[in-house]
This record gives sequence, C-alpha cells and structure tokens, in this order.
Amino acid sequence: MKLDYQSGFQNTFSTEAIKGALPKEQNSPQQAPLGLYAEQFSSTAFTAPRSENHRSWFYRIRPSVLHSEFKPYINNKLFLTHSEKLTTTPNQLRWDALKKPKKKTDFIDGLLTFCEAGSPKTQSGSAVHLFSINASMTERILMNADGEMLVVIQSGEVLFKTEFGFLNVKPCEIIVIPKGVKFQVILQSESAYGYVCENFGKSFRIPDLGPIGANGLANPRHFLAPVAAFEEKDKKHEFIQKFNGSLWKTNIDYSPLDVVAWWGNTYPYKYDLRLFNTINTVSFDHPDPSIFTVLTSPSGDAGTANLDFAIFPPRWMVAENTFRPPYYHRNCMSEFMGLIHGEYDAKQDGFIPGGASLHNSFSAHGPDKETFDNASKAQLKPQKIDNSMAFMFESRYVFETTSAALNLPTLQKNYLDCWRGLKKNFKK
Repeated sequence: MKLDYQSGFQNTFSTEAIKGALPKEQNSPQQAPLGLYAEQFSSTAFTAPRSENHRSWFYRIRPSVLHSEFKPYINNKLFLTHSEKLTTTPNQLRWDALKKPKKKTDFIDGLLTFCEAGSPKTQSGSAVHLFSINASMTERILMNADGEMLVVIQSGEVLFKTEFGFLNVKPCEIIVIPKGVKFQVILQSESAYGYVCENFGKSFRIPDLGPIGANGLANPRHFLAPVAAFEEKDKKHEFIQKFNGSLWKTNIDYSPLDVVAWWGNTYPYKYDLRLFNTINTVSFDHPDPSIFTVLTSPSGDAGTANLDFAIFPPRWMVAENTFRPPYYHRNCMSEFMGLIHGEYDAKQDGFIPGGASLHNSFSAHGPDKETFDNASKAQLKPQKIDNSMAFMFESRYVFETTSAALNLPTLQKNYLDCWRGLKKNFKK
C-alpha cells in the first residue's frame, strides 16, 4: 500500500486481512466485527493540530492490556540504558564494521548503541545504534516507547512483522517504525547488518521542497505501508519494551501481532533509497548536503532540524571550476555517517561499508589528502559517482558517545592520520 505526504501529514488508509473485519460506521462500535476488540493507537497528543495528528484504529483478536507485570531486562548489555556513562568528545571518530556475532544473536541483543543526542525524557534528540545479527526474534517482541526507529539495512534481508502488517526490507532500503509499535525482526538470510536511528523528537516527514519544485528528492508515491496481516498464535512470547531509556520485559501467552484490520494515518513504512531523485549543481560551487535530505524531524526552530536523514547516492557531477568532493567545513550540526556499499567520494580508504564516523558540532572534517590532491588536479568534465550509497544522521544536538563504542576494537586509532599529510601550499 502506498503512502502520500503533504505538509507532514500521512494519508488515512484502511486495510483488512479478512473481509468484514473493519466496522462500516463507528470506530469503536458496541460490538466490533468478528468478535474483535477495537483499540486506538495514538502516536501524537489527542489535541495536536489536524495536520500533525496521527492515530490509527486496530481491530485485534486480544487487547494489548493482556500481559503480566514488567520487570527490568538486564541480559542485554548493548542497547543503551541511561545508567551508562556517556562521553562528550570534540574528536573526530571513525569505526570499521562490527564483527559478526559468534553465538546466536537476534535484533534485540544485537543492537549496540554508539551515541545519543538529547533524551527521550525531553522528547528531543536521537540515538544511533548498529546491529549485527544471525538469529530471528522467535517468540520475542520489541516495542520502543521512547522514539520511532529508522532502520537502514546494509547487508542481508529482513522481514519486519508489525502490528500493522509485514514489510520485507533489503540493502539500500529503510523502514521507519513509529514509536509504540510492537514488532518482530525475522531473518530472510543467514545474517543481517545495519544501522538504527532512534528519533526522540517529532516524527519523520519528507522536507518541504520550496523552489526545488514538485518532483525533487523523495517522491511520496515511493513510500510503502503494510497491508493488514495477523498471527493467531496461542504460544508464550517474551515482550521487551524500551521505556524512558531502560529495557523492561514481560511474558504474554499469545502473539500480539494479531491485528486483523486497521485504519488510520500512522503506521510503519519503507522506502527504497535508489528511488531518490538527486538534485545537483550544473554551474559552479558545491551544493550543501541538505539537498540530499530524505526525511526530516523538525525542531522548534524553523530550518534547524531535530534530526535529518540524508543520503549520498549515485549522481552526476558537472560543476565548472569547482572543487567537487565535500568541502572542508565546521558545522553547527553534528553528523553521524554510515556507508551501505561502495566508496564515499570524500575518502579514498578507511571508510568502509558497515563502518561509521562521527563529527560532532564544529569538529572540522573534509576530504583526506589523497582525495584533495586528486580533486585539485582533476580535469573538470562530467563525472558520474556510481556504485556508492552513503548516508548521514544529522542533529542540532551534540552526540554523546557510549563507553561500549569507544572501547570497540573496530574504533580506528589513526583516523586523524588521513589529514596529516595536508601541507602548506600558500604562495605570496
């Protein structure tokens, strides 16, 4: 099912896995069809403006209140809890890809938190996690009450089974799961690897286009939502919830993915990054990376995002008398980058698929020496950047790094060396 967006508003859809499961008139009729329970899922306040008001109605086999008491989940040492010490550093950081797990590891236990900006307590900012998994979430369910989760698949194939239905996600595709939605991650390949951005602020939406016009960047028709699909499993499940920065667990005697029908305007969705319509310069000067924004989470200040998700896809470079790779810069925004495949045009080596880098607010960064030398001498003719897909989570907040990330053996101790050879070329 396809989505449509307008000014941050998602269209209302209705879908049923069994004909007649949706009531014809009332949202919460005295008796829901087929003996189902009506349950409203609200991802915004009841009184939010109409253009920002997101809610959906479930018609499910059992209501969500059927579970035992929650208790702290302490087996997971990787997914950030707020008891962990965070380090704020101005140093430029870069990591190689995570190692594959040696024992069976699913999505919940395979998440490693790298950094956090802001807090779910203030409903602002975000956190960034990487995952490397080799097992499915069999009889396990996850729900994040702190923020929506944008998942970038780097390798492998994954089926996300959610209350709204099922979505299959492959490399170069993303899925966004709204805050409060229960889901399962089921491997469709031997293993999977990727990145997660946990958004504590306003929900993602595609940015306004302004002078770009109607057809640039991400097209609303390419976003896909699930159709209703349900499980009727009377089998014990472990239910893990992330709540205010901590993990909690309980047991339920059935699969909570039992929504037979739903309608509304909040739901998970997926997007293929290869469908992004890239805008670039055809005259001179390097365009700002903001033209590569796929999704944005606005803050209270116009034009300054709580969080942006931008990509650097294949594209033509045709500017005249212009240094074409990303220029040296110091940015008030903080940038966490990842690479899905290929090479990033600002680095010749060291930034590998599955790796990551962090440049916090006003931390200087830019091309390494080899890239600078080659680009300064290159013959300026139309050039295609191909076979590459990098992305960036950009926030107005400073990312604080976890001790787990800083102690990884994949942290590159010599990252700064990529700029050491830049010499003085000044001539009077």
